[in-house]
Amino acid sequence: MLLFYDYLVIFFILSGFWSFVSKRKHLLSTLLSLEFIVLVLFFYVFYNLINYFELYFLMYFLTLGVCEGVLGLGILISMIRSHGNDYFSSFSMLQC
Repeated sequence: MLLFYDYLVIFFILSGFWSFVSKRKHLLSTLLSLEFIVLVLFFYVFYNLINYFELYFLMYFLTLGVCEGVLGLGILISMIRSHGNDYFSSFSMLQC
């Protein structure tokens, strides 16, 4: 049986996924929606692991979340430097 907290987490993950899918004009908005999903997953894992005192997994999860965010920001900065904006419409894979 799912509790209210589980339904709330599912709602937040689905809203973050909907934001990721619907806002495809700017790279920054897609990166923010991905970070929102990672943050919701972190709080869900924290809530489930606090009873078992297994908090070392959270450090690994946070490390991977930070690496994902830094990689996304690096791609964003390189895209802005090379193209002048973060619109997906101005970015083409065929350009050098």
